[in-house]
Amino acid sequence: MGPKHILVVSHTARTEAIKATQLTVATCDAAGVTVVMAAADQKAFAAYLPANSVKTLGKDIALAQIDIALVLGGDGTILRAAELVHGSECAIVGVNLGHVGFLAELEHQELTAALTQVLAGNFVVEERSTLAVQVFDGDKLVTETFAVNEATVEKTNRMIEVALGVDGRPLTGFGCDGVVIATATGSTAYAFSAGGPVLWPGVAATLVVPLAAHALFNRPLVLGPQQVVETRLVTANSSDAALWCDGRRKFTVQPGQRVVVQQSAEKLRLARLHEGIFTDRLVNKFNLPVTGWREAMRHDR
Repeated sequence: MGPKHILVVSHTARTEAIKATQLTVATCDAAGVTVVMAAADQKAFAAYLPANSVKTLGKDIALAQIDIALVLGGDGTILRAAELVHGSECAIVGVNLGHVGFLAELEHQELTAALTQVLAGNFVVEERSTLAVQVFDGDKLVTETFAVNEATVEKTNRMIEVALGVDGRPLTGFGCDGVVIATATGSTAYAFSAGGPVLWPGVAATLVVPLAAHALFNRPLVLGPQQVVETRLVTANSSDAALWCDGRRKFTVQPGQRVVVQQSAEKLRLARLHEGIFTDRLVNKFNLPVTGWREAMRHDR
């Protein structure tokens, strides 16, 4: 059974995104499916879409009524969609209009085919782990949020001094530019740039990657799904730090406070329109050389 309400997440910064949104709204309208947008998106697209063609999320249509979210953009737009649907059962399907687009299901030239499948309800849902992130001052909870890709504790001006612990036990400490705590999904994002390994999406693990740590023990750690990571700013030697979640939400962490990160019960739900192989995704997104492998395959036949 096809969806009745589709949340469209897009932006007006790129011409191709505007055209893709116009096509999506027209196709959904012809199929009798209601298009819903966040209020800010609806306002931004007012000049590009027919009047009254889009309903407002949370005002006209509740989040619980959304059947699927269609994202027209890159990974940043998908992460914004994840914020909008967080706490719901809504799945996200991404059509990449950006550069790498690791989370996206399809490329922009496949939009028409994607709309046909989405409107027919032809998709399966893949669940990805997310992170529950908390900041404590002593026993007092200061901030509580979540992350899809990663939570990072980073310096704001000079190097910070951190004490790192796992499951309530001390592990190590060092001066550094920061610490990245990532999901398997986020292993191809900031954690990868910082020297962390790539994890296949099915690996239920949490990555801890130090940023420019002044220590011998400064290698990335791969933790199990039940582990709780604690990053504490050492009072005597640290200035304030910034806690970033997915590079989108910023919080201030003061010396003496601690950031506690663990895998959340909430999942990121990605709608898949066809069976995708992560190996192929890596090859395509990073343009990896596979010539030798292809030649060997031909010789083996």
